[in-house]
Amino acid sequence: MLEKIQELDIRLLVYLNGLGSETFDKLWLIITQQFYWTPFFLFLFYLIYKKIGGKQTLYLLLFVAVLIAFTDQTCNLFKHTFQRLRPCNNPDLASVIRIVQVRKSFSFFSGHAANTMAVATFLFLVLRRYFKYLGFLFLWPLIFAYSRIYLGLHYPGDILAGYFFGAFFGFLIYLLYRRLKPLYFPG
Repeated sequence: MLEKIQELDIRLLVYLNGLGSETFDKLWLIITQQFYWTPFFLFLFYLIYKKIGGKQTLYLLLFVAVLIAFTDQTCNLFKHTFQRLRPCNNPDLASVIRIVQVRKSFSFFSGHAANTMAVATFLFLVLRRYFKYLGFLFLWPLIFAYSRIYLGLHYPGDILAGYFFGAFFGFLIYLLYRRLKPLYFPG
């Protein structure tokens, strides 16, 4: 069963990675860098600040920071436990996929997918009553994580596992946020 899943994972990687072309490589290299998402984050937190105020925005950012740290450390624990080679480092795939970027760390599960899905889930749950179309926030993890497949850095299974853990951790931190918020912001 596990072999069948891994085979499907590789086939899906080869297909999705093969959709790329040199024309768009630079774009996906930009998309995969967190730094280039800074204007998006600043705009998002400006909107949040306008809706809930400064103190609650800082309180929210504290939870986002804890969430990212927790998700990232869990991801690293999994990577060092499973030690799955990234597609770009797998000699069996070198002639089959487009390798646009190389990283030496392990692959399972994707920290990019987990962190972005965790933050998107948490923010969605906290802010959905303030913003009508907040569901569009989930485009961010989709685009960001696809960049990892495009570049040859992750298998689709790494991304899906990252999404699962990210959504789960985002939900858990939301529950903690909701439980503690009345202590600091009664009413």
